[in-house]
Amino acid sequence: MTLWRAHGLGNDYLVWEDAAVPLTRSLVVALCDRHRGVGSDGVLEPLAARGADAGVRIWNPDGSVAEKSGNGLRIFAQWWVERRGGGAAFTVSTTTDRVRCEVFPGGVRVEMGRANIHYRERAFDGVDRPVTALDLGNPHAVIFVESELDRVPWRDWGAALETHPAFPNRTNVQIARVIASDVEARIWERGAGETLASGSSACAVIAAAVATSRLQPGTHVVRMPGGSLEVAIDRENEVVLSGPVGVVGVISLDPRWLLAHGAPPSSA
Repeated sequence: MTLWRAHGLGNDYLVWEDAAVPLTRSLVVALCDRHRGVGSDGVLEPLAARGADAGVRIWNPDGSVAEKSGNGLRIFAQWWVERRGGGAAFTVSTTTDRVRCEVFPGGVRVEMGRANIHYRERAFDGVDRPVTALDLGNPHAVIFVESELDRVPWRDWGAALETHPAFPNRTNVQIARVIASDVEARIWERGAGETLASGSSACAVIAAAVATSRLQPGTHVVRMPGGSLEVAIDRENEVVLSGPVGVVGVISLDPRWLLAHGAPPSSA
């Protein structure tokens, strides 16, 4: 059994290469364990495509399934080209959506779809800044601040909002500061916690900044601890994400580890 590993600005994923062996929640948790497993921010499970060229299920490290992941989709697109011989431009179906991807020299571009704004700058108990909520197929809650990001308790805000009753499926949380025409951000990812970078979160902060008149539609850069991604948004809130993918390599799992974590004997 092999895994293909890559990262998007330090936000790393494993591609489960044997599509004939279905993943389980417990196996995903074990794989993502950075001390007793391989370690990862998530697992990408190839699926039969639904009205697309390729299909994928995106697993969070806690064993839950994400509707969408910008970095996960960019990594899957790179894998599709490098390991399955896909063309440079193609479509990918997730469990809830379909997106168009393009692999180009130095990076991957994904059409993330329309950002749907649910509300702008609403007050929440336990967070002393207003929150803008939106979705890109997956949920996001964005907080804007004027000060340096690490001077505010953003991790506490992220943990509080992720599981707030207002978000029945939990939510990704971003704390952001607009600087000129770009944005810097910290990411609290649903099911993963603090994350070096996130593609859908980068899209969310740009969409929220436009929705609250902090930015105009156009192309902007989001700077995160892991690095920068480019986000383009038009006046219809259609969002396109671009950035690099770092390929790490192929990992072979020991059959004894697989059996110990519930994989069927045939996969080991």
